[in-house]
Amino acid sequence: MNRFSYVRVASVAEAVREIASAPPARFIAGGTNLVDLMKYNVERPERVIDITRLPLTAIEETGEGGLRIGALVTNTEAAYDPRIESRYPLLSSAILAGASPQLRNAASVGGNLLQRTRCYYFYDVATLCNKREPGSGCPAIDGINRIHAILGASPHCIATHPSDMCVALAALEAVVRVTGPQGERNIPFQDFHRLPGGMPEIDTNLARDEIITYIDLPSKGFAQNYTYLKLRDRLSYAFALVSVAAALEMDGEQIKEARLALGGVAHKPWRDIAAEALLRGREPSAKNFAAVASKVLADAKGYGSNDFKIDLARRAIVRALSQAAARTPQSQTDKRIT
Repeated sequence: MNRFSYVRVASVAEAVREIASAPPARFIAGGTNLVDLMKYNVERPERVIDITRLPLTAIEETGEGGLRIGALVTNTEAAYDPRIESRYPLLSSAILAGASPQLRNAASVGGNLLQRTRCYYFYDVATLCNKREPGSGCPAIDGINRIHAILGASPHCIATHPSDMCVALAALEAVVRVTGPQGERNIPFQDFHRLPGGMPEIDTNLARDEIITYIDLPSKGFAQNYTYLKLRDRLSYAFALVSVAAALEMDGEQIKEARLALGGVAHKPWRDIAAEALLRGREPSAKNFAAVASKVLADAKGYGSNDFKIDLARRAIVRALSQAAARTPQSQTDKRIT
């Protein structure tokens, strides 16, 4: 770990001034990802800015009927908040599917959005990696790539985004509120994370001198017909090979609206709005769900060891939509697939 200076800030304005004036610097709250990256010398900030004293620890009602979650709310606090459990159970379920209770107790909601990939090569500074050193290469493409992307990848990077919470936030169409030197702005969740393209070192559209302050949930929470299905190598404390956040709004025996987001398959939580539209006005049948899966995965590409993910994702989409339609959400306590 490199030597660095440390400062604690007491306001959002002070945090913005510090991050803008002291590059390369990083904010730290729970530190559940940043500290690991620093220990591995993947991240080498010259200054660490402690934001744990900022007044961003509340979950509040919005005037539009939704909820506003402060960036420093812990994952545990968000998952077990009665309003989130009852109105946005998809989000609560996704959070509980991730990490361990100890990590959820420490990790912040804002920090969860900024997790870096768990790619083996990214974490190993003895190997090449375009995310660490742009232009050096992506050995995962021809190497060990079992956990890597099948959608939205580029010749420069096939890493995946690791968050479970973010998959649910994508399906719910949350909004990320940020503050920088130019003031406040809102980023629709679908636009917050980036695909790798030619610049895989940039994970999000958050500017270097901005800080996440809140996450806004819309009024519609899909509290009845939903599920978060996570498929992994073991039943706990493992990142998703494929995960699916599915949410349906029913009108009698027909689907009025459908939301579908995938995790573990791309550099960001993956949504295909055109595929979701295929279910509008249709009955919740295995045939219709299979058609959606085929649309979502039409451009999927494996790289050898992760070829199995394409069929796994296809079956996971059908299973998740079936669970949502039947109002039998996946249990994050039992974890066995229902």
